[in-house]
Formats: sequence, C-alpha cells, structure tokens
Amino acid sequence: MLLMSNPSPTMEMGRSNLDSEREFPQDFRCPISMELMKEPVIISTGVTYERKNIEKWFFSYKKKTCPATMQNIENFGVTPNHTLKRLILLWQNSHSPSPSPSSSSSSSPLPSYKRDEMVSLLKTLGSSPFKVNSLKKLREIIELGDEMKLDFIILGGLDVLFQLIVQILSDCSDFMVFRACEEALGVLQHLPISEGDYGIKVLEVLSKTECMKSMSIILQRGSKDARVYTITILKKLTQADFNWNAVVNEEGIGMFKSMLELASDEISMKASSSALQVLIKILDSSKKSRSRAIEAGAMCTLIELLPDSNRSKCEKILHIIKLLCECADGRVAFIEHRLGIGAVSKILFNVSELASKICVKIFSLICCFHPTEKVLEEMMMYGAVKKLVVLLHMSGPSSIKNKVLDMFKKHGNSWSRYPCFPSELKEYLCIHSRH
Repeated sequence: MLLMSNPSPTMEMGRSNLDSEREFPQDFRCPISMELMKEPVIISTGVTYERKNIEKWFFSYKKKTCPATMQNIENFGVTPNHTLKRLILLWQNSHSPSPSPSSSSSSSPLPSYKRDEMVSLLKTLGSSPFKVNSLKKLREIIELGDEMKLDFIILGGLDVLFQLIVQILSDCSDFMVFRACEEALGVLQHLPISEGDYGIKVLEVLSKTECMKSMSIILQRGSKDARVYTITILKKLTQADFNWNAVVNEEGIGMFKSMLELASDEISMKASSSALQVLIKILDSSKKSRSRAIEAGAMCTLIELLPDSNRSKCEKILHIIKLLCECADGRVAFIEHRLGIGAVSKILFNVSELASKICVKIFSLICCFHPTEKVLEEMMMYGAVKKLVVLLHMSGPSSIKNKVLDMFKKHGNSWSRYPCFPSELKEYLCIHSRH
C-alpha cells in the first residue's frame, strides 16, 4: 500500500498560486492563452489580447482572422488597452499579500499616495492663486508613467488644464495667469493624443477654438520653454485627425511667424525640427495655408536656413519650399530671393537622394511657370544645369529623370548658348548651334 506523504511547501505554494490564478476575472484573461494579461492590446475587431499572443497569431502563424470572433481582418495594428491594464494592476494590488521589506519596489504598482497627491493638487488649482508650483508638481507625477496620465484624465485634470489655458484670453496682461497657462501646457504636452478613449478626450480639448487661440498667444509671446511645450503639442497633433484649416483661418500669419522663428532656433534642435514638421502638415492641408505662410515671410526664412542645415533639417526645409512653390506667390518669392536658385543648386547631389529629388521638383516648377531669362541664366551659372545633365545619365526610367528631360526639351535652346553646355546633349535634344 502506498503511503501519501505530507505535501511539501513548494507543492502548497504551487497549489496556492493555481487557486489564485483561477480567481482572476474572465475579462482579465487573454482569449488565446487564458492567462492573465500583462500587456493587453485591442485589435480592430474590438477584442483585447495579450500583445505577444496576438502578434504571434498574426505574424508567426500568418492568420488573418480574429481568434475570438473569427472575423476577417485587414488592419493588423494593435492599440494598448491602458484602462484594462490599470484595472488588472488595481485588482492584483487589492488581492496580493502585504509585501515583505525585502520585496523590490520596482515591480509593485505606483504608490496610491501619488494619486492622493494628484487629487489634492487638482483641488488646489481650483482655489489657490498660486497655481504654478502645483502644476509643476502635477507634471512630475504624470511623468512617472502611463498609469498616472490615465489617472489624471479620469480625475478631471483635462477640464482643469483647459480652464487655466483659456484664461489668458480674458486676463492676458496678468502675469500669474500667463505663467499658469504656460505651465498647464507643460502638463498637457505629456498626455497621449488620439490613443484610445482618453487620448480622444485630449484631442477634443485641443480642437476647441479657445485652446488653439491661447496656444497661438504662447507661441508668439511665451517663454522659450512654453513655446517648446506648445510646438510639442502641435507636433503630436500632426499624427491625429485634426482640422488644420480652422487653425489657419483663426490664427493665420501670426502663428506662422512664430513657428518660423522656432524653426530658426539654433539652440534647440528638437524645437526646430518639430516646428518644421508642423509646418509641413499645415501647408500640406490646403493652398490657402501656403499663401498665409508666404505672407509671413516663410520663403525668405527657409532659404536662408538651408546652407547651415543638417541632412534631416535640410530635407524638411526643401519639402516646405516645394509646397510653397506649388503656388504662384511662392514661386515669385523664390525667384526674387537672391540666394534661392543658388542655395537649392548647391544642395543638389550634396545632401541626400531625397533632398536631390525635391530640388529637381522645385526647379521643375520654376522652369515650368517662370522660365525667365534671369532664372535660366542663374540655373546655369550656379551649376544646376550641369548637375541636371548628370541625372539624365541615370540608368532606367524614373519620374525625376522625366522631369529633367522635360526641362531640357523646353529650355535647352537657352542653355545651349553657354560654352559649358555639352555638345552631345545638343544632338540628343536635336538642338543645333546657331553658329
């Protein structure tokens, strides 16, 4: 007869963990593994899975269906389910035994006293005239992680920020009101935009006309840090479904001048890059916005920034110049600037393949709509024509090569008068010397 020995502590612990595992709410389990989710993500069908499991389903097993509903899927992107993750953490915290002194604090949820402090600070902002310090403390708390950001939104922090931001519209001359607005934007820059339900709430606040008016004032008159906060928020908006036309109609030239000033910032490369990205998004949205930017002096500023810009900044600037040259006013501003053709000619072949392609598109627009003798002569004198000839020798057809060929067919007669114009190209284009 076999005698059953007393269960070992290890076995008891395993059984205890197993019992605890069974107690998890069904909604906290991944439908694929039925285990507690650590990184829950939502797919396009609205079902939540553990990230590693659903990514394995899609990308390792090459499945094109939702495992739970068996619906066909075309969009395989996933979105973090911050709300569910927080609920799981709260549930674990309420059901776990008290940690021993030796337990690592890094693996435990954020202390609840931080949430209590956040509640207290939000109440203080509603009554105390000294708001700046409270806002700085709030920013430190939400910088701790996504859970704190989510808490902030749940506790009504967005409404508090909105009231502080728009107050400068009525009390713009009050220094403390102005500073509170700046610090409120410092908090707002850390919140997610259009990521899940709470991100959409942030987007709704930013889409309000009053909020954008206040941000425009800060861009024009705020401190350097506050302008960086604002341009960071605007950069986040470029990734969302945002109505930029409304911003252009309301704020117009003043906002463009402020962003061009930030784009010229030689100290903060991050602010400069963000400003250029926002400009690209706005100018890409409508031709009306391009007219406003040209009126604000964009072409002059951008051309003068080109010579000293690094690769990334140079590509962004060229992209904006190309967008502006798609308008008649933009082309006129380009050819009237004494450095325009020379600056773009110098970049051709000297920065990157992308930069060279944009240079060709700019020259193509100029040659198509403004082929004056002065323009064609400057293109020859600054070496643009010589570099375009090289592009004609590229192997295989391409849209860029076609643009270059079209320029030579239209203006080869003018350029052929110069001694440096290749004789073989004259024959290729059926151009005969007049001698």
